[in-house]
Amino acid sequence: MPKRIRQQRRGKGKPVFRAPSFKFKYASKYRPLDKVEMLEKLDGSVVDVINDTARTAPLMVINFENGEKLTLPAPNGICVGAKVAAGFTAPVTKGSVLPLGKIPAGTSVFNIELRPGDCGKLVKAGATSAKVVSHELNKVMVKLPSKKFKIFNPKCRATIGEVAGFGRKEKPIIKAGKNFHITRARGVYWPMVAGVAMNAINHPYGGKRRSTQKSKKKPASRNAPPGRKVGSIAPKRTGRRKGKVRR
Repeated sequence: MPKRIRQQRRGKGKPVFRAPSFKFKYASKYRPLDKVEMLEKLDGSVVDVINDTARTAPLMVINFENGEKLTLPAPNGICVGAKVAAGFTAPVTKGSVLPLGKIPAGTSVFNIELRPGDCGKLVKAGATSAKVVSHELNKVMVKLPSKKFKIFNPKCRATIGEVAGFGRKEKPIIKAGKNFHITRARGVYWPMVAGVAMNAINHPYGGKRRSTQKSKKKPASRNAPPGRKVGSIAPKRTGRRKGKVRR
């Protein structure tokens, strides 16, 4: 009798597929957007820089003048005691939080909001940054780390600078066990074995008989059982494209 494939085991929700969120220390997000930030600014200072297992970048702990404490991704070069601010009238300094409409073109930013008040969604990984390209009427164009350009609402907030954590990928992973512990800490299933490399009992594409694999490598129906839904699932079209090839 065949065994359940990886997708079926993941759907059951076993601990090997779940992120250990009880080990994660802090929530990394902006304070709710209110009149204090929209009309004035909040001054604060960095009191600590910490490492969180859930993230690829260190976090900075900020104490604001009204008593609030906030944890955000730390910009490159920040230190304990540095002064930061949050608000529409805040200065354009490293670590400060401003709306994109108030940030000059050419400035590096990170932790960008998709919609005003959603507390930051984009560009939060270590050693990444985006760049403000241009300002238009009710639009701000930003170049993301993927080299794509995206238009934002001018009221969407962002942090000045680049996310800390440079050199993280330059350090070689000498042993497979090291990568195992890195992925295990974040609930990433590793290593990911290809279906054709498995035994026939573990996957529809498994086994040494290539003729059997070719017969199985057909588009799976939308109504197929879970164990058969591998490869191309209910595609809109199959076969070669007809017409002139664009180069």
